[in-house]
Amino acid sequence: MKKKLLIFIITYKAKKKVYKVFKKINFNKLRNYNTSLLISDDFSNDETVFYCNKIKEKRKNTFIVLNKKNLGYGGNIKKCLLFAKKKKFSFSIMIHGDGQYHPGYIRKFIDTFKNSNYSAITGTRIGSGIKSVIKGGMPFYKLVGNLFLTFLFNLVFKSNFTDAHTGMWAYRINVLNKIKVSSLPDNFNFDQIMRIKLIKNNYKIKEIPIKTIYKDERANLHIKYALKFLLIVIVYYLKLDFFLKKFFKI
Repeated sequence: MKKKLLIFIITYKAKKKVYKVFKKINFNKLRNYNTSLLISDDFSNDETVFYCNKIKEKRKNTFIVLNKKNLGYGGNIKKCLLFAKKKKFSFSIMIHGDGQYHPGYIRKFIDTFKNSNYSAITGTRIGSGIKSVIKGGMPFYKLVGNLFLTFLFNLVFKSNFTDAHTGMWAYRINVLNKIKVSSLPDNFNFDQIMRIKLIKNNYKIKEIPIKTIYKDERANLHIKYALKFLLIVIVYYLKLDFFLKKFFKI
């Protein structure tokens, strides 16, 4: 029997970009899986909704979720993962509707679960080499910040990741039986907390080198994310368990 795979695309004011992302998904390479597509729009209230519905017209086994209010980056992901758990999918993979993470890696990510004990797969931009990152358009301040914060993360959690800030993730859905997804943050630090949760539960995470493309960067969001990321790592290092549970739900 084929394993059930859910590809979910999270969108927020992506407009036509989400349709371009959909067109890049090679479903023919996923014939070994019972594949469904979920597009969860986080209350864009613009042309994005039109393109989401256009995708549904093009492909069967496509679910469209239009959030009635903005749930936030993490909140939108949580909704998709809980959908995958409820519908009893074996695996799920997240793609961003803005096209920053290329769907061409889907098959490689999911196939990596075969004959392995990995619970999650992440894409590493740094793993492709610094030259590749610069060529892909990653802003210099973000590259430096990524390298520093990833180094700090590895130091505290005794890990060896090359990119602790990636937004491309694939999961074995059974990991959600131990990790209470609904309690994770709704903001941009969702992936960071999920990574920590996986580590604390002794789940193995595999990195796969990917290429990325940067266009519309919002520096203020990255600064807020980075500061919170740094604060979480420091609080964890100092073993301030009360603050971890109270403010970061770790």
